[in-house]
Amino acid sequence: MTGFAHGLTTDLEAVIAGLAVYRSSGGTGDAVNRIKKIKRQLYGCAGFELFRKMILLP
Repeated sequence: MTGFAHGLTTDLEAVIAGLAVYRSSGGTGDAVNRIKKIKRQLYGCAGFELFRKMILLP
């Protein structure tokens, strides 16, 4: 724990910048979950071409 705290104080500018800027990974997470759902649906019964078409369709 002491090493972690020391690392934070060593790079304090990066810590402050990380806390000051708001970023959301919601859009990326949604896309990944959609792809995982499609992979589960097609597991074992479809080839790569069908998988590719389903990924590219909205």
